[in-house]
Amino acid sequence: METIREQLEEQERKTLSPHACLSSRSRGRLFGEQDPCCLRTVFQRDRDRIIHSKTFRRLKHKTQVFLAPAGDHYRTRLTHVLEVSQIARTMAACLRLNEYLTEAIALGHDLGHTPFGHAGEYSLNLLHPKGFKHYRQSLRIVDFLEHDGQGLNLSWEVRNGILKHSKGYGEILPDDTTELAATLEGQLVRVADIMAYVNHDMDDALRADMLESTDLPEHLRAVLGDRASQRINSMVVDLVKTTLERDDGRLHLSAQMNETITELRGFLYDHVYRNCRVHREFEKAQRVIRDLYGFFLEHEFPEKGITTCCLCREPSQSVEEEQKRHRQVCDFIAGMTDRYAMALYSQIFMPKPWSML
Repeated sequence: METIREQLEEQERKTLSPHACLSSRSRGRLFGEQDPCCLRTVFQRDRDRIIHSKTFRRLKHKTQVFLAPAGDHYRTRLTHVLEVSQIARTMAACLRLNEYLTEAIALGHDLGHTPFGHAGEYSLNLLHPKGFKHYRQSLRIVDFLEHDGQGLNLSWEVRNGILKHSKGYGEILPDDTTELAATLEGQLVRVADIMAYVNHDMDDALRADMLESTDLPEHLRAVLGDRASQRINSMVVDLVKTTLERDDGRLHLSAQMNETITELRGFLYDHVYRNCRVHREFEKAQRVIRDLYGFFLEHEFPEKGITTCCLCREPSQSVEEEQKRHRQVCDFIAGMTDRYAMALYSQIFMPKPWSML
């Protein structure tokens, strides 16, 4: 008898675009599994594994832009990935791409982010001998760190989308396809990521009185609109319409929209991300990461929360042991939430009244 999963796979074959990635044609998992689910496709299972992971839960206490914000309405890393997922799934549905694959990549793409956002990533990149990039750490988490070293054993397509989502300050959709995910679903998450953050970071900057709504240049408002919902809708509609018109197996933005999003991103870099208020907190966060990193190269990790005394450890006897220790410290700090990092920093480095000792 045909399972529900097989019915879903057949439905995909009948309804999805020829450019979509079918669940039944996945390249498989890192390690083979003998028991395919009778209800869920491979990409549905990937999504569920990500949502139920400890790393995913910690995203709610990790910074997006504003470090450890006191207000309840500022974005966190968790709300960011949810917004990316919503935008990406909307576009995937319109383009008849695989929504489950799109959702799984979107929910997993930032698992490797550090405490304090890009301030933490910048610091670990300087401190770790082999550098640090959050997208590589995301892959390390799903391949190895989750489930006590077992990983989540995700499909090749989700892992590829996670690894290839980051664009930094590069082109949104570069001509060089080697910079892009192998699937259109993965490429869609890359675009949805920037659509989400340029809009919610603008919204948070307005909330923080860092910007006024009229600060956004008039020619950008003329294309995108004045509200976050209008801006997101303008971007989504443009990508869907332009991609459907071209129908060549690639994603496309109109030349005007590509230029507009790129200019909006530059505006945010100049007025928000490099703002002196943000930069001051960025420097404080760097100090926290730097001091914790140096401390744990020489001390054991706490076993039961921040109150555990961290004992000195034996110094590494070989280059290989030293490299392994750097990797362990980097993984430990990258997995911290903002509040855990600050509490641990306070417990280790800040003096306490004698009565509290």
